[in-house]
Amino acid sequence: MSDTQNIDADFFENIIIYNLLTNEEYAAAVIDQAKPQFFKNTDIRNVLGIVTKYFNKHNALPSGTEIKAYLTTDDLKQSFRTVLESISTLDKKYNVKELLENTETFLKEKSVYHTLMSVIDECQDGNVDTAKILHKFEDACSISLNQTLGHDYFVDVDSHIKDLNTIDKYIPSGWDWLDRKLGGGFLESGRAIYIFAGRTNVGKSIFLGNVATNMAALGKSVLLVTLEMSEMMYAKRISSSLTQIPISDIQHKTDELSGKIREYKAVHPKSKLIIKEFPPSTISVGQLNGFIKKIVQRGVHLDAIVLDYVNLMHSSTGNNSYEKVKHITEQIRALTYTYNVPIITATQVNRSGVTDLNPGLETISESMGLAATADCIMSIWQEEEDAQLGIIRLGMMKNRFGPNFGAIGMRIDYSTLTLSEDEEINDTEEFSEINRALSELAD
Repeated sequence: MSDTQNIDADFFENIIIYNLLTNEEYAAAVIDQAKPQFFKNTDIRNVLGIVTKYFNKHNALPSGTEIKAYLTTDDLKQSFRTVLESISTLDKKYNVKELLENTETFLKEKSVYHTLMSVIDECQDGNVDTAKILHKFEDACSISLNQTLGHDYFVDVDSHIKDLNTIDKYIPSGWDWLDRKLGGGFLESGRAIYIFAGRTNVGKSIFLGNVATNMAALGKSVLLVTLEMSEMMYAKRISSSLTQIPISDIQHKTDELSGKIREYKAVHPKSKLIIKEFPPSTISVGQLNGFIKKIVQRGVHLDAIVLDYVNLMHSSTGNNSYEKVKHITEQIRALTYTYNVPIITATQVNRSGVTDLNPGLETISESMGLAATADCIMSIWQEEEDAQLGIIRLGMMKNRFGPNFGAIGMRIDYSTLTLSEDEEINDTEEFSEINRALSELAD
């Protein structure tokens, strides 16, 4: 067979249909991706339609007798005869790996071409949705016939033991309670999405800003994407927290601010914090991916991404908020695999969760699909007098890395928007009783 870069697409159609008629393992890998419109040969398109219909119904290839039952017209009968004649002269010996590689190349090229044609038609009709167009091309380019079987548990025991002896690395959140719950902090290798959930104005952005600052203080490179607040407003908040200059005074103390930031950078030479603003509900995960690629291509090695916040991302997929938010969350989690970084973001709780003590997963606004996808969800809430006392509470809704119960009271300095743990709050009889009750409910 030819090299994957130089396949004869017209001839290769015959190879594909032959293997779809005779090789069940090949068909299982290919049939969902092989669209009739990808094939120039009308006879092959007709036979492919029959094979696909039968395979989707029975999860098996049709026998010669079974396929004849689907030849209900003279045109279909003639197409089948023509295809049999065309493939009768083929060399039936193939390198399976190369066959799949060439098939993947063929399908990608055809998919991109047909996507391009449909986009041209839409643009000519005045239907220009850049996010939707990008999503179509991403789908076209993401066709994969990966045949890796995965971990063979009883055979690959040595690799299993090796993994058990590998110590996971974490990026501390800056708060001991949360780090203990997470087993050490946010997974340094990524493959996980962490979500703070709370009502409007409870302090989700404050938590995200503090997390970004805390990680940067460890010499990490952090990308903070804001969809709700301007870059300069976020910078102002971070400056106040980092320098402890009250946010109300910071514009009058720019010399002091400049000096403290220079001192901070001298002590933390590896720290990097990039703040990037996008208008809300305009950027898709695909477009965010494109932006992250630009950063990486400029030589920046990202250690973590903070996104404020998930519900403000745009999606052209899905007919309702459940489907849209679920799709967005799944795509964002996929980015943690692409770049091997943890992503920390936030979401809203619905009306029923606004007054709840440590709101549960059922209060997640818009989409339980988000709750199902997230690896860890932390609840943020305040009781009646907490705001006046400078207290904000953090609980655990869902946790794949440890206990999914418990809560802590944190001190919030509203003058600098800095969060810190306070043992005095959590040592009170009332709050200890709350934690005991939550633990009992979890048990």
